[in-house]
Amino acid sequence: MNRFERDPTGAGEAQIVYLDGEFRITRPGAFVRCAVTGEPIPVEEVRYWSVDLQEAYAGPQAKLTRLGVKVKLSGG
Repeated sequence: MNRFERDPTGAGEAQIVYLDGEFRITRPGAFVRCAVTGEPIPVEEVRYWSVDLQEAYAGPQAKLTRLGVKVKLSGG
């Protein structure tokens, strides 16, 4: 999203074109769905996406999962 775009006024799912470092809203809406978890992500909170796959992720863990990266969690 760039500084000229405002918060979407629609209540449904938005359609977004993901670019390098920003995205363009092509259909206004309140959220997009995470490609991994399916959970809704408010448009103003979209921080992780793939330009190549044109999909959003709920967080860094979801993106790593989509990329097939196994993350070793440190435990006690």
